[in-house]
Amino acid sequence: MLPALEEKLKSVFGYDQFRSGQKDIVEKILRKENVLAVMPTGAGKSLCYQLPAIISDYSTIIVSPIVSLINNQAAGLKAHGIEVSAIHSNKERADNILEWKKFTSGQSKILYLSPERLMQDRMLSALQKVNIGMFVIDEAHCISKWGPKFRPDYEALSNLKNHFPDVTFSAFTATADKKTRNDIASKLSNKEFS
Repeated sequence: MLPALEEKLKSVFGYDQFRSGQKDIVEKILRKENVLAVMPTGAGKSLCYQLPAIISDYSTIIVSPIVSLINNQAAGLKAHGIEVSAIHSNKERADNILEWKKFTSGQSKILYLSPERLMQDRMLSALQKVNIGMFVIDEAHCISKWGPKFRPDYEALSNLKNHFPDVTFSAFTATADKKTRNDIASKLSNKEFS
């Protein structure tokens, strides 16, 4: 018989085993530890935050800078039978409202947002009323001034820790030297990152 995590990995994603490093990251996130994972492209970063989001009893916000990436990941989860919401500027307003209602009603536990959409005062205020357990920052090097593709809109994410002091933060990137990793960790949380 498979252990619980491997069983979920198999039943949801169809994989028999974790890739190197994935299980350790998933377990840390499930223990509500802040995690900064630097993993090469193709190493399975998205599974490391999607699996805990699916297993947990709280809602998860996944921040991504690229609409096509949001659409791709949301479609992938839906193909595995997971309800997921995504709100972005390429959708009609009515569709975004429908996605929000799915998320706030609990029909979906995962909401994909761009940093620009997340950091609007209205959105932050609305999220205060939802049981948010984790924020995932994908392409996290963008939050750092030391990152090779620094995006000013990501800088505002450093305010999340003030709005949601008890929430777990997970940050993922394929590229970050020590200075960049330290900068990402200090911007996202006052708590330690592993």
